[in-house]
Amino acid sequence: MSSKVSNFSDLIQRVTASCLLHPLAGISRADDLSDAGDDDDDDYHNAIGEEEEDFEDDEDLKINSDWGGGENPPPRTAEVEMLMSQVFDAVSVMKRAYVSLQEAHCPWDPDKMRIADVAVVAELRRVGLLRERFRRSVSGGGGGRGGRWGVGAATLREVVAPYEAAVEELKKEVKVKQAEIDNLREKLKTATSFDHVSSKSKGKSKRRVSCTTQVAAAPAVELFESSMGLVKEASKAFTSLLLSLMRSAHWDIAAAVRSIEAASSTNATMNNPTATTTFTDSIAGASHAKYALESYVNRKIFQGFDHETFYMDGSLSSILNPDQHRRDCFTQYRDMKAMDPVELLSILPTCSFGNFCFKKYLSIVHPKMEESLFGDLEQRRQVLDSHHPRSQFYGEFLGLAKAVWLLHLLAFSLDPPPSHFEASRGAEFQSQYMESVVRVSSSNGGSKVGMAMAMAVGFPVSPGFKVGNGSVIKARVYLVPKN
Repeated sequence: MSSKVSNFSDLIQRVTASCLLHPLAGISRADDLSDAGDDDDDDYHNAIGEEEEDFEDDEDLKINSDWGGGENPPPRTAEVEMLMSQVFDAVSVMKRAYVSLQEAHCPWDPDKMRIADVAVVAELRRVGLLRERFRRSVSGGGGGRGGRWGVGAATLREVVAPYEAAVEELKKEVKVKQAEIDNLREKLKTATSFDHVSSKSKGKSKRRVSCTTQVAAAPAVELFESSMGLVKEASKAFTSLLLSLMRSAHWDIAAAVRSIEAASSTNATMNNPTATTTFTDSIAGASHAKYALESYVNRKIFQGFDHETFYMDGSLSSILNPDQHRRDCFTQYRDMKAMDPVELLSILPTCSFGNFCFKKYLSIVHPKMEESLFGDLEQRRQVLDSHHPRSQFYGEFLGLAKAVWLLHLLAFSLDPPPSHFEASRGAEFQSQYMESVVRVSSSNGGSKVGMAMAMAVGFPVSPGFKVGNGSVIKARVYLVPKN
């Protein structure tokens, strides 16, 4: 029995040495190696451990004898040794990357984890490429051995699969972030194009980005009329807030109305010296102060409407190049239509629209008025410093300013542009051009038309427009009985 064991041990030694001398021959299938049980592995390691030193000595002798002493090893063996060296290097690097990946989990460090994850996957791919090189080498060295590495390839794919899934998730996150960046870039381009159109640069083509909301494809009279309706609503909203602040500050509303009427009377006298201006007391009823205040606000904010830049500069683009100017105005209208004025001015506080807001706010809100309403001049200081306050009052003002600015852009995008007119105090009421903001009483059996003809304009509330197709947007007026 002992001689059988000795012979068997000697046989294992010879087979092992033969495999080392000829690494590309003598192996049937890799599947045979994976089918061995745990007990066989223990016996194998014990047998190898007992004869390890003798085996190494015999191996050196046999290799030297076969290679002819100090001669270089066969090319195929050298290729395999170089390949295995690269495999060990890749595995070592992958181990270090995997350790870094584990360290990034505690404490949690997303950036470090992503870097280590990419490194692990890269080394796994490198091992996969080395495996493919080895498979091709084996296939080229002799018949039908390529299939023996199927199990190894499958195992490698199983190891790489989780990391490839992680890479796909990261790619999805990158796509989401890229979509957010594109959205912000689109908003910035829209705001920038808006500023470029306002600057009226000569001889330069600007790329303009249209808003995503539904806007008319071309300027139209109906669009101008609907925009004028938005101006009326914004004017009423801002006036109501201003009036409520004045009452909270205990203003003498009647005195404020008389002051507004006096300013209206002065303008009427300058425009029409024959106009009746002999009103001694306030002509507005106790509940009609809002119309007088709205008249004051509209007179200030519409001042300069007939000029292409509200006389903020001396531009003459509408005269020098009218067709291009009309296209620019409507492009700017489309770009700004759906934009929040607060958001726009936070990006471009000193654009043309921003300068318009500066000018009109300082014109409408007198320093004494602001100090009385708010107790300080903080909002005025911010405006003078080219900033836009984030207050409710200034927000309502921006709503009105945007509505008037859009109406102005539409007016200069139409051919011919609408003509702007305003009723004068004391002028005779004309129903085809005016509408009353208060109901005309028809008492004493008189018709409404007859009563209206017996009324005169107490003060204008908002201007009117004559449009190119012959239609008229009526001016709003506050009527009083004729003297």
